Formats: sequence, structure tokens, C-alpha cells
Amino acid sequence: MQALNRNTTSITPLPIKVLQFGEGNFLRAFADWMIDLMNDSHDYNCGVAVVQPIAQGMTDMLRKQDSLYHHIYRGLQNGKATSETRLISCIQTAINPFEARNEYDLVAISDELEVVISNTTEAGIVFRADDFPTKGDLAATFPGKVTQLLWERYEHFGGDSTKGLRFIPVELIDKNGEKLKEAILDYAKLWKLPEAFAKWIEYHNYFANTLVDRIVPGYPKDEVAEIQQTVGFEDNLIVSSEIFHLWVIEGSKEIQTSFPADQCGLNVIYTKDLTPYRVRKVRILNGAHTSMVPVGLLNGLETVKETVEDEAVGSFVRQIIFDEIAPTIDLPKDELEAYAQEVLERFKNPYIRHELKTIALNSISKYKVRVLPSLLDSLNAKKTLPEGLVLAFTHLIKLYLSDFEIQDSEEVKTFFASFKSGYHSATEIIKTVLEKTEYWGQNLNEIEGLSELMTSQLERLNDGTTISNFLTAKA
Repeated sequence: MQALNRNTTSITPLPIKVLQFGEGNFLRAFADWMIDLMNDSHDYNCGVAVVQPIAQGMTDMLRKQDSLYHHIYRGLQNGKATSETRLISCIQTAINPFEARNEYDLVAISDELEVVISNTTEAGIVFRADDFPTKGDLAATFPGKVTQLLWERYEHFGGDSTKGLRFIPVELIDKNGEKLKEAILDYAKLWKLPEAFAKWIEYHNYFANTLVDRIVPGYPKDEVAEIQQTVGFEDNLIVSSEIFHLWVIEGSKEIQTSFPADQCGLNVIYTKDLTPYRVRKVRILNGAHTSMVPVGLLNGLETVKETVEDEAVGSFVRQIIFDEIAPTIDLPKDELEAYAQEVLERFKNPYIRHELKTIALNSISKYKVRVLPSLLDSLNAKKTLPEGLVLAFTHLIKLYLSDFEIQDSEEVKTFFASFKSGYHSATEIIKTVLEKTEYWGQNLNEIEGLSELMTSQLERLNDGTTISNFLTAKA
């Protein structure tokens, strides 16, 4: 079997127009796949330089394959099973800026660079007042690194108004582009950079707010040998996804001109207001994901498909989607129900093994963004707590108290580990968790009846009550 590289594939080099922070599965199966298609169908002629935003990453693996990899996307289309495989060749280089700063800086000041795409997770777009890098070092945060990049570009081009960049972040936070811009300007002020530089950022760089939607399970480890045999290459970076994709971009004409993905037959929407799209997707698809994870894992399930097809847990998932989440969204009921049904079908994709433990990453911050708003809006609308969403919350706490290997920040892991020594009552645990304003943005003990309901639920779970029993009791 052949090694996968540019000598064995004869791929033509492309000019680097896109700098991409993030080398993980999602961007490679979403943005890079789109750019690759745009190069073919729209003569976009765009190469990508991928940068790993943290010290530990995948750039070594990418460089070993000359940044080439196969993307397999499959699912149900019009009720028929469909599968396609594509060699993605738009990535021209993969850079670890912690080890190859010069290469990184050269891309930053490239005359051909136009667009910056990023995916640094919900926790990535943040401003830290203690982020003061010494000369030659990279800033600790992603926005800090971007500020450094823009300052280098500003100095190199003498503040040329035509050398600003177009930023298209895909981090799953509201107003992601605006928040990235705000953090960059905060760093410019913190580091006492010239006011003229801040004005250059403000008026000659463009920041889009975005929403992305595609399920990307990632590396199909159980099928790698078969896929490699089919494509004829030894590829250790194969990435799988569903067929469905959606990219909603709320941005200026400058961004649309530099990134014309909406003209290539892709499900890319440029809009003046992405709010309805975002609320629908984050609350229904992501909210269902985050809610089902602890319930599924604690019931011995491993994948999203198993979870929604399980009689008891699947019934629970449908209940929270249709009865508790959808009614909180200000869109026509029939449209919401159609989208929810589509989401459930996507969850049942027979080709995708989307493991619950992979979705469990950073579940605390995900619950705050993806589920808590539905809980609070449902309470405000109905004047009663949505028991399903509350039960998902309680399951999340129980999961974090269990022997499950938590994938979260060190602070979160330390906090929940503190309950594992000595005896702690359900009342004490719930009260202590709910008062963590840094997790939830407020003291949730102040919500009438919430701590009492969650305490009761946790006690019942500790006594062995199953999800079926909770559903039966509710009925």
C-alpha cells in the first residue's frame, strides 16, 4: 500500500489564502472539505495553512502525510444509504507555532493571506488580563495569538488598509466573531499598542458571526483497514462525517467576496441575522447531544445511535426535544418539529459511530451554553421546571461523581473529585454545584425548587432508579 504524500498523488501546490487555527476532525471534515470543493467547482485556487493553537496537537501527523487525508461522508439521502470518499488536498502546510515560529510568522505577513478560520472550542475565545507574553513568546490565549499576528501584519505592511483579514470563527458561542474582535481590541489596549493599530483592526479587518452544523465522529478506527484498502493509501488521518452540512455566516460583503462558499452548491448561507438558525441548532441538536450523554453513559450505552434507538433513553430524548426544548424557540412550530425530526434521523445515521464519551468533552461548559437556556426559558414560560432537562442536569452531576474518566478542565475535575472523599449528602452536593456561578453564570440555588428537585432525583438515582422509572412516574 502506498504512503500518502504529494509525491504519490501529484497534487498541485496552491497559494495560501486561508490561515486556520485548529487541525482537529471538525475543521478538516467541514471547512477544509468545503474549500477543497470550492477549488474544484469555483476555481477558488485556495490553499490553507493549518496552525495548532495549543502546544499539543496533530501537526506532526499532518506533515508526515504532506497534509493530505481522506474524508468519508455518508448517511441517508431520500431514504437511501449514500457514501462518498474524497481526498482533501487544500491544506498546504501544518504549523506548530511553538516549534516553528518563523514559518508561522511568514504566513502571517503573506501578501496572499485573506481569511482566518478557527475552531478553538467554546473556551477558546477568551480575554485574560494576565496574558502578557514576553518578547518572542506566543500569547497564552487564542485571541492573544491573533493580536500578535495582526500586529506583525500591521507593522510589516505599514498599516496598509488593504491588508486586513477576514475572520470566520466557528467556535460554538453566540456572536463568536464579535467576541473575538472584542478580545483582540482588549489585548491591543492591555499591551499598550498604538491607537492607530486599534483603528486598523476596527475598520480594516472583518469579523463574521457564524453557525456550523455537521456531525463529525472523526477517525473511523473500526473501518480504517477497509477504507485504506479502498483508497489505496496508508492514511492515518481519515475523518468521517455525515452528509448534512450547514454554515450560516453573518458577515460583511468583504467576507462573502473573500469566501464565496455560498456560490458553489454548498449549504452555506450569508445572512444579516443568524440568531434563529443558531438558537434552533444549539438548543435542539447540541442540546440533545449534551443532555443525552450522561443519561446514555450511565445506562451503559456507547453511541448516539444506540441512545436514540434505546426504548427508554430514546423516549427521554424525544421528550426533552419536543416537549421542553422546541417550545422555547421563537420559530413556527411546524418548522421546529420538522427540524427536530431531521435531527433524530441524523442521530440514527447507520454509518456513524458517534461515541458519547467523545461528546462528553467539557460537558459543564457545554451544558451552560446548550441546555441551561432552554431550562430557564421553559421555566419562565410555563412557570414550572422542565423535569427532563433537570434530570439530564442531575445525570451530568452523577456522571462527574462516578468513576467515568472526566474530560474537562483541571479545575472542574478537582472540584468534583472533592466529593469522592468522605460522605457528602445529595443535598450538599447539589447545593454546592448549583452555587458555582463561574460554571453557570448565576447561582442556580436561587431558582425556586431546582435544588430540591435535583436532590430528589440524585437520591433516586443513587438508590438505583432507572430512566424508565422516571418516565413512568412522570406519565
